[in-house]
Amino acid sequence: MTREELLSRKASRNCHGQDSSYFLGWQEYEKNPYHPTTNPAGIIQMGLAENQLSFDLVESWLEGHPDAGELKRDGVSVFRELALFQDYHGLPAFKNALAQLMEEIRGNEVRFDPAKLVLTAALLPPTRSLCFASLNRAKHSSCQPILSRVRTYPLSLAIILLWRTGVEIVPIRAASSNGFKITKMALTPLIDGPKSMIFG
Repeated sequence: MTREELLSRKASRNCHGQDSSYFLGWQEYEKNPYHPTTNPAGIIQMGLAENQLSFDLVESWLEGHPDAGELKRDGVSVFRELALFQDYHGLPAFKNALAQLMEEIRGNEVRFDPAKLVLTAALLPPTRSLCFASLNRAKHSSCQPILSRVRTYPLSLAIILLWRTGVEIVPIRAASSNGFKITKMALTPLIDGPKSMIFG
């Protein structure tokens, strides 16, 4: 049996993130990493998940809020409360605080219902869920595309979304010159290209 026959379709997909141009930056960073004292002229890693620019802010906040780092509330441990937390759409207290913050940012002209907020660890989990949902939908319909406005970066597309879900993702470029509006000019080549591949 060949390797492809032994492995599942997902395992044998040729879309590993290491082949992405995203990793070219990582390779340069590893050759010459920035350090504030030993290598101030080095390269700073700006990858979203690996960004180290806010470490000083987090450290200073933790110094002023020691209870947070020790998983305490008013000096009492909340470890057991957090360790078994099962509500996978977000801590109620955090959702309430976030809803209040979003209302304040908008001058209290808009109301947000905390019960309708779904909090996830970054943007990829809900995007991945949408991909799985669209894949399931495609199996039971005429395979129409779903247009979803999300921000992501090449590694996400190459590894986390395409490889895990099997959904072909076509990024739509938006520009700041028009307020990041999705235009017909940007959509036309993206629609015509896949159409010709599918229908000939």
